[in-house]
Amino acid sequence: MSSSAPQTSAASASAPDTAAPAAAATPAGGPAPEDPADADTNGTVIEEIVARVNDDIITRSDLDRAREELAEDARQACPGCSAADIQDQVAKKEPDLLRNLIDQRLLVQRAKDDDINVDADVVKKLDDIRQQNHIASMEDLETKVDDSGMDFEDYKNGIRDQLLTQEVIRKEVSSRVIIAQADIQKYYTDHPDEFQRPEQVVLREIFVSTDNKTPDEIAALQKKAQGLLDRVRAGDDFGQLATHFSDGSTAKDGGELGTFERGQLAPDIEDQVFKMNRNQTTDVIQTKTGFLILQVEQRYEAGLQPLDKVSDEIENKLFEVKMQPQLRDYLRQLRMDSYVQVKPGYVDSAAVVSTQIQEVSATPDATKKVKTQHKFLFFGHKKFPTQGT
Repeated sequence: MSSSAPQTSAASASAPDTAAPAAAATPAGGPAPEDPADADTNGTVIEEIVARVNDDIITRSDLDRAREELAEDARQACPGCSAADIQDQVAKKEPDLLRNLIDQRLLVQRAKDDDINVDADVVKKLDDIRQQNHIASMEDLETKVDDSGMDFEDYKNGIRDQLLTQEVIRKEVSSRVIIAQADIQKYYTDHPDEFQRPEQVVLREIFVSTDNKTPDEIAALQKKAQGLLDRVRAGDDFGQLATHFSDGSTAKDGGELGTFERGQLAPDIEDQVFKMNRNQTTDVIQTKTGFLILQVEQRYEAGLQPLDKVSDEIENKLFEVKMQPQLRDYLRQLRMDSYVQVKPGYVDSAAVVSTQIQEVSATPDATKKVKTQHKFLFFGHKKFPTQGT
């Protein structure tokens, strides 16, 4: 089954699609201070509070879980990387991790202050996850989440916070970032070397697995694949069909396979796709493990690419350049309008002058019942937008 998790949308129209504030910030000048929390015989843990954000808190456990998720993100993004490489990637992001958790709290609080309601979107997102993982019902989804060691309400609330965060960023920041056509043209003219490319195709896939199936089941799956192809050719969105019906590992990404040059694909597939134009699809291709449908999402002839083929790429790049500083300015204002405390020894790398930084007692002012924490790899882990510097 494919892995899927709540994901931030691509950023051309909303928030930047970046990884979660998902790891612990290390205190300034050395490792994290010793956690003074002790467990009693009833399994109650006294939490160390490392930051207060208005009426919300960030605990040492939040930071520990966040650090684990950051490392997991790095491993998933680079499966061939060594442990040392993964640690290097984590170390580069750690200085801003407490900042990102505070950012998240501030954005969610702003959404609630503005009475933003995303309940319908939460239901839709959960149903998308259900379909991506080929789960029969929402009740079965809840059971699988609970069985994994995660609390389903926590899982759902994480999705809600992500969507609230996205909506605030879209409403307050990204909707005000305008990229003019003249800017796109200027970038294209000023950077011609970026658009000199060999012949390439960008492919998406829908894969219907026949692994361990009987001949009768394989015949039915071939009909399923042909039905999906018929829907694409009738106008249905390829990416949506891939998300909901593909058995491939790319389903969570709308079937995105990547960009290929000649010589990087099997000869029989290469002969087909390099003759096709944008949005054309292959017939159903039978492989040893299933049935495959490929779509050419984009095709590049060798040489300087015409502006119309790279315009979206340039727009996204310029959007990111403009978006990040405006987002940081917005978050800086939220901090100035809020009550933020950070315990000495921990650093909010986006702290502003008005941020109140003082000792936060580590005495029993926050208690949590010990719960077994297991990484729910089947569904991935919750992601939230982070904010660049």
